[in-house]
Amino acid sequence: MQRSAVLVKPDGLQRGLIGEIINRFERKGLKLAGLKMTKLTDQQLDEWYAHHKDKPFFPKLKGFMMQTPVIAMVWDGLDAIDTIRKLVGVTKGREAEGGSIRGDFAMSVSNNLIHASDSIESADKEINILFADNELFDYASAVDLLIYSEEERGA
Repeated sequence: MQRSAVLVKPDGLQRGLIGEIINRFERKGLKLAGLKMTKLTDQQLDEWYAHHKDKPFFPKLKGFMMQTPVIAMVWDGLDAIDTIRKLVGVTKGREAEGGSIRGDFAMSVSNNLIHASDSIESADKEINILFADNELFDYASAVDLLIYSEEERGA
């Protein structure tokens, strides 16, 4: 199984899309491993967006991400990172595929509702920024028997 970090950004929180987003991941068959509402700090955002730190838009990005709390989640599943990226859609909301979260609800590049890890390395980094080990849960789900074949479950 693979884990991915997901953030519902301030615009997603303000627009009341948290339930819709969680519902889409659950319907797909992903398993929630961690969930919390949190206010991101300067230090967390500097680490999270280290690759943007020297770009002119960085201060505005940080300001946007600190407007309200965010909803931080960790999701488990086979190929979870790629699966979630498809569910989320491309960064530019108005170009995102219909049926994706951004395709259905976003029009902006920056106010695009949601963040999802783009690699195993970024998932590990992002999960460690947001969650302590005791805030993440690994549990058996009866639904796993219906979501994955025996071969995929390693049974």
